[in-house]
Amino acid sequence: MTVLTWNTALPTLRSPILVTAFEGLFDIGEAATGAVDTLQHAAGEALGEIDPDPFFDFSERRPEIRIGADGNRVIEWPENQIHALAIPDHDRDLVLLRGVEPHLMWRTFSEAVADIARDLNVALVVTLGAMIAEVPHTRPPTITGSTVDPDLARLLRLDQPSYQGPTGVIGVIHERLERGGIPAVSLRASVPHYVSGTPNPRASQALLERFERVTGLPTGWSHLADESNEWEERVNEAMSDDDDITRYVQRLEQRYDALAESSLPNADDLAAEFQRYLRQQGHD
Repeated sequence: MTVLTWNTALPTLRSPILVTAFEGLFDIGEAATGAVDTLQHAAGEALGEIDPDPFFDFSERRPEIRIGADGNRVIEWPENQIHALAIPDHDRDLVLLRGVEPHLMWRTFSEAVADIARDLNVALVVTLGAMIAEVPHTRPPTITGSTVDPDLARLLRLDQPSYQGPTGVIGVIHERLERGGIPAVSLRASVPHYVSGTPNPRASQALLERFERVTGLPTGWSHLADESNEWEERVNEAMSDDDDITRYVQRLEQRYDALAESSLPNADDLAAEFQRYLRQQGHD
């Protein structure tokens, strides 16, 4: 079954990094897809897509209909689109896979993601995600990173996976990439559970900042600063008359501060270590 469609001849990319984000269970507060949307604000080249037809129960995720400029009806299906993004003044490019977590045929979908990585000769895959957690909205979101590669885990100060149990499509994708020898990293933002139902630009900003810190590639995360501050002000205003939630957030703040890690390593040093790692893998 051919599910991966390329729109054009594949461009020559410079040891690209593939970044993925999918709407669904692993995108609380639209933090992951919001991060990729911020990256896509720069001009990128549409490369292709994964055919939605085999992967979705359209009674669960219904397509939408609209009237086009020519007066004809247009059906908009759930999309998983691939874009290439050139990074000026750097020696690597980005490939963005932004879409919707599929309902069906996860193994076939994961194989398509691996095909994207192979066809474009990517140096690394980074999956972005966000999960609910008991954290306060008044503190920087916690970013958890993991990889099965012990060298990469050491260089980037990431954990190695230890979770066992039910998983989502991201776990299936990582397992497929690991079997294929494709380096992969997971970055996950923690979103306050009491404000998990609305877009969270602060979590998107934190994901982009951590991604930039470990790769040395610009992401434009600072562009989300005003939106993030406005988001916090709206949350503060919404809870200002609720003494119970105010006290609860104060307890979360105390626990957060007590568990706060020491300062992160220098970003330039961390990015240099990452670049050396990729060169050792043959991506010069």
